[in-house]
This record gives sequence, structure tokens and C-alpha cells, in this order.
Amino acid sequence: MTGATALPTALTELTGVRYPIVQTGMGWVAGPRLVSASANAGALGILASATMSVEQLRAAVREVRSRTDAPFGVNLRADATDAGDRVQIIIDEGVRVASFALAPSKDLITRLKDAGVVVIPSVGAQRHAEKVAAWGADAVMVQGGEGGGHTGNVATTVLLPQVVDAVDIPVIAAGGFHDGRGLVAALAYGAAGIGMGTRFLLTSDSTVPDAVKAKYLAATVKDVTVTTQVDGLPHRMLRTAMVDSLERSGRAASLLRALRHASAFRKESGASWSQLVRDGLAMKHGKELSWSQVLLAANTPMLLKASMVEGRTDIGVMASGQVAGLIEDLPSCSELVERIMAEAQEVLKRLPAAG
Repeated sequence: MTGATALPTALTELTGVRYPIVQTGMGWVAGPRLVSASANAGALGILASATMSVEQLRAAVREVRSRTDAPFGVNLRADATDAGDRVQIIIDEGVRVASFALAPSKDLITRLKDAGVVVIPSVGAQRHAEKVAAWGADAVMVQGGEGGGHTGNVATTVLLPQVVDAVDIPVIAAGGFHDGRGLVAALAYGAAGIGMGTRFLLTSDSTVPDAVKAKYLAATVKDVTVTTQVDGLPHRMLRTAMVDSLERSGRAASLLRALRHASAFRKESGASWSQLVRDGLAMKHGKELSWSQVLLAANTPMLLKASMVEGRTDIGVMASGQVAGLIEDLPSCSELVERIMAEAQEVLKRLPAAG
């Protein structure tokens, strides 16, 4: 736990953490070590479960619990066919927060809330925030286009106040945050805290290989791009020779690669082909996705794993927020949170003098 002055907000009151900072759930990155380090630093650590089997998730939750007594959360894919089993693990293991990359169903929200779990879906549009708020979500994380991974095209500074004005639950701002100035700015917009992915990825507690971290640190803002060639949807990442290759490849090559990666992910996750197909149907439901796009989605987990776990940036991709171009060091989670809170307190002290 850091020694910075606490900054109570609706987020800290809701989740029981000391500081209004969330370490977001990043596949292959937000494992037990990073999550427990974030939690011990006073932030809300979120365990990424989409790349884990159900039993791996249970083991990971227990490992986090063995490393920290602080509250933490688990991020789930709401459209996964085994989402119900994963929700049960969260309930059984006493996890404080359930977060979702996509809007969960009303039934899932009710089931979690009835068990005392705080539900925080992530959204990228005002209408999605309004929907989950109406269904009983306790808070919502809104990510602007600056954020890494799957992203939209509306900047956080536009999307955040829009959502704050539209819902009466706490709003967490994500996309473009990495320091205390950003935290104060988010609070000024009406947010209850900030969520950060890339900034926590670039800490000494992150298990991402050092050579990969070095590529992030060397990146400028112009080196962070958005491409649809990984899985057919807008995806923000570092521009590399691999990304250039993906964008040059034709449709047939893309589909062949997707099939190969789908097979690899099936073995990695323990899922059956029928389960992958059902998950594909769930992804397609309510969205204008072609079957080619659904198939291409199999690229994402394995291309990310190649870089984030195996260190193979020549064959993998590196999801990244634009803030990678501003980050120059690898502090521990404790040092990072302490610094952000000290910066925020200094900014807050200066505000009255400016008036």
C-alpha cells in the first residue's frame, strides 16, 4: 500500500479501494502478479479471464487472493458460452468486482448483484451506458478512442462528459490516462476515477517480456495506429512490420491465418470447435459482422500472446493506447500509483491559486 493521501470518490466507496484508479483487464497481461501488485498499491486490479479456461480462472483468482487482501475484480466476456460458469467462480470465490468488455445481460447483472458483487461494464457509447445502467449496473467504464485494443472513434474528452450527463451511476474514464493531471481532469469532467491499461502494462510488475516493453517505451504517439486487419474490427496497437504485413495480406491469406490461430486458441483454452462456433454466433448477434470477421476474431488472442507472453513481436501484435508515446519508464505499481496521487494532489493544490 502506498503512503499517498487517499482521494475518496464514488468509485473508492463502491469498491473499497484506496485510490480512484483501475488497472484494466488486458488479455495475457493482467494476470495474478500484476493484479495483486495493483491491488496492493491501492488501485483496483482487474484480472483478465478471456484467455483463460474456467479452471485456470479459478486458480488465478485464488493466486491473487493469496497475494493480497485488497479488493480486486475479474473481467469477463459477456458473450462467452461459459460466462455463467465464470460468474459462478466470481461468486464462489468472493471476488469484489465483475467487469465486462461487452454489455452483460440483465440476468447476469442481477445474478452478480444478488450475490453482492459490484458490476462494472465497459462501454464505448452513450447508448450502451444507458442500457447497462437501466439494467442495474453499479458503475460503468467508458473508453474513448485513445484507448488500446478494440476501440471507437470518439475521443474520451467528448465521450466522457456525454456519458456522465446521461447516467446516474459512477463513471470511470479510460483512454488516454497515465498521470495525476489526467486523473484530476477526469474528475473535473465528472468521472469517479480513471482506468489505465498501457500504463500498468509498462510497470516492473507486468509479466510482459522486457524486449516488448522496450518497444513500447521507444514508440512515439505517431507509432500507435488503428487497424481492422487483426480481427475485422478497429483495434489500436503499435505499428510494426507485422501490422504492415497484416494490412498487405489478401483475404484468402487472412482467413487461412485465422483458421490456424483458431485451432491454436482452441487447444490453448480447452474449448471445442462447437464452442468456438457458438461464441462466434454470440459475437455476431446484434452486430453487423460478416462470418469472415467472426473468423478473423480468432487472430486476436494468439497474435497478442505471441508478443505479450512469448516476446515474438515479429509474429505478434501489441495492443496499445496512444499514451504509449508519452511513457518513458517502468515503475512498480506501487511507485506508479504513489506518483499519480502525488501529482493529482499537487494539481488540486494549485487550482485555487489559478482562480
